[in-house]
Amino acid sequence: MSGHSKWSNIKNRKGAQDKKRSEVFTRASKNILLAMRTGVGLKAAIDKAREVNMPKENVDRLMAKFEERKASLMSVIMEGYGPFGVPMVLEIETDNKNRILGEIKLIFRNYGGNLGESNSVMFQFKRVGEVELETNIPEEMELDLIDAGATDFEEKTILTEVNNLNNLVKKVEEIGLKIERFEPSMRADNPTVLSSEEEVAKIMDMIEELEENDDVINVFAGFDYKKV
Repeated sequence: MSGHSKWSNIKNRKGAQDKKRSEVFTRASKNILLAMRTGVGLKAAIDKAREVNMPKENVDRLMAKFEERKASLMSVIMEGYGPFGVPMVLEIETDNKNRILGEIKLIFRNYGGNLGESNSVMFQFKRVGEVELETNIPEEMELDLIDAGATDFEEKTILTEVNNLNNLVKKVEEIGLKIERFEPSMRADNPTVLSSEEEVAKIMDMIEELEENDDVINVFAGFDYKKV
């Protein structure tokens, strides 16, 4: 759920269940699969899975299944608008394009959104690299991180150019900061501003449901929240 972790506390306050063990494993599994696809960060992803007590046999089975399927997988980008006019881009890898299209259309429809044509939304986004820490970014380390290519800071998240992501990760590890996740991401140039926590919670619910689909690799939603 790249770029949206800072809003998860709103969703939790609205009565959503705490993360279950299976949901933690789902996130760890997606991190491993992303690392296998990109060739970056596999050891870190496996280490993270171990930290959440994901059994070794689960990891081995996941990697074996990916190796079996990878020859028939195709990459698909889907884009559209969620509720409240929030632009959304989905990165998908599937062996059945028609099936996944039907599944994603249904989720969009259930939340009052709709899928669009190619580049109907994508032009509003730019690619960035994200490094999310386990704790807030220490202010005294920001200059070192800027020297390593950091372009912006958001609470626990450091932003950089995509092609500098690996260099920044190395620097973060060198100075002893613990990484929650790191990955290429997409940010909307002009995010839709939501005006209530209920709206944020609905978008977060939609993102969570989309990410539960095994074929969905990433969900990027261009929204911000300003309390009025």
